[in-house]
Amino acid sequence: MLVATGGALGAILRYLLTNISKSMFASSVYGTISVNILGSFLIGYFITSNIGNNLSENFVKFFLIIGLLGSFTTFSAFSYEVVDLINSKKYISSFTYIFISIFICIFSAYLGTLLNKF
Repeated sequence: MLVATGGALGAILRYLLTNISKSMFASSVYGTISVNILGSFLIGYFITSNIGNNLSENFVKFFLIIGLLGSFTTFSAFSYEVVDLINSKKYISSFTYIFISIFICIFSAYLGTLLNKF
């Protein structure tokens, strides 16, 4: 139940942020990058935080991390958008998008873990 509820909320949040981004930039790429960076950071933060002391460990693991943030971030949309950029012969854009999505998201998760060390 926690995963399903968190997943529904994460999907709604991703949908809203992607649509806001589309209205500002005419491309969903920026919305996907934004949710993946933010989601990666928050996953790193929650995994290493002691928020479980105030909340149930199951709530943090199943609702926040697996449900909400797992649904909020999206690799399938990223994959589709990269293929679309390649098919449109936008090779530099596709490489930049891949680089940002992979390395910056991993770095964001790392920053999230560092935040809990202070």
